Amino acid sequence: MWDALDDFYWTYQSLIHAIGVNGILALSVYVVLAVGQLSLGQAAFMGVGAYTGALLSVKFGVPFGVAMLASAVVPALLALVVGGPTLRLTGVYLAIATIGLGEITRIVFLNWDYAGGALGLSSIPERGGVVAIYGTLAVLLVGLTLVARSRVGRAMEAMREDEAAAGVMGVNLPRYRLVALVVSSAMAGVAGCLSAHVSSFIGPNEYGFEAAVTILSYALLGGIGSPLAPVLGSTILTLLPEVLRPLADFRLMVNGLIIVLAVLFMPRGILPWRIARTG
Repeated sequence: MWDALDDFYWTYQSLIHAIGVNGILALSVYVVLAVGQLSLGQAAFMGVGAYTGALLSVKFGVPFGVAMLASAVVPALLALVVGGPTLRLTGVYLAIATIGLGEITRIVFLNWDYAGGALGLSSIPERGGVVAIYGTLAVLLVGLTLVARSRVGRAMEAMREDEAAAGVMGVNLPRYRLVALVVSSAMAGVAGCLSAHVSSFIGPNEYGFEAAVTILSYALLGGIGSPLAPVLGSTILTLLPEVLRPLADFRLMVNGLIIVLAVLFMPRGILPWRIARTG
């Protein structure tokens, strides 16, 4: 039995890693959507975290735990800097601004010779693996579920449903928006670091517009009624190319079609139920 499980893992380890990493990315976009903001910057923050962790491992040989911590802190600081001006925007304007941030970040990576430039960064030591990926995913799921059940979760839901009414009720809208963006960026950065250390290679084009749309589609498919919903959406979309291998080259098109169908027929996602609140 153990031999069979071992064979299964080594055969599908890339897929198993991808499901966990994409689950973390789905939670990162969930945090922003939970306060009623539409951001397409998760891929950029993932890239910043991936390059931060990879460079620390390759160039300086720091412990993996330190690299993970740095991969959360650096994107969070970037979000803190850009959050002030960009969060004055809402809706599609915020989405456009974060797309611009993503393209700027990608171009910086593309022309940064120290980090490999257009050729990418290779020889990243394999660290973390399944335990680190799914341990992080479990901790984030539990943590966000507890937040959703708290007074903070009710404030976030109020912002999502009616921002003006939430402000009248005393919710500090700018602070919640900024905190959500910072937390979301840190989570995306950690996902990037974990992904880099299991794939041993990263390139600038992995964190462009296509990745941003794919990450958003996780939450649109699964829903944002609970933290589990976007994780379910990411799992389905990660498995889909394996199930439909002939359509693997059209993944972006398939994801776009899924977004359209989800918006039209399942506006709250495939798991729309909200978890019970306490406190």
